[in-house]
Amino acid sequence: MKIILTHEVTGLGAAGDVVDVKDGYARNYLVPRGFAIRWTKGGEKDVAQIRRARKIHEIATIEQANEVKAKLEAVKVRLAVRSGDAGRLFGSVTPADIASAIKAAGGPDVDKRRVELGSPIKTLGGHQVSVRLHPEVAAKLGVEVVAA
Repeated sequence: MKIILTHEVTGLGAAGDVVDVKDGYARNYLVPRGFAIRWTKGGEKDVAQIRRARKIHEIATIEQANEVKAKLEAVKVRLAVRSGDAGRLFGSVTPADIASAIKAAGGPDVDKRRVELGSPIKTLGGHQVSVRLHPEVAAKLGVEVVAA
């Protein structure tokens, strides 16, 4: 099935790309979550609009990505969450939580879909998080999770 991606999907493509995927993947995952729309002849107009919007929001060059990386790595991110006695969290820290904590700490605005967690953060303490800024540039960020 041919689809038009409306958001970046890791391993598949960026917003505005026309890709061919299995029917079930498109019908059960990509389309219901708003990551893609079905491809039609009229949908080609949407592709141009999506690509224009992507150019406005994306970091175009490696130099820009390195500047944002330097800003991100200079920010100290502390995230206060509810936890139990043993240091285990009630739930886990999500990429959206980390993106909002970066913004609150005075860092650049980061899209939650660009924050990559190696494993779910479910304990207090320091954790390493990767922020993918460009296909060739990723910032390593230390996140301190403290009890609220």
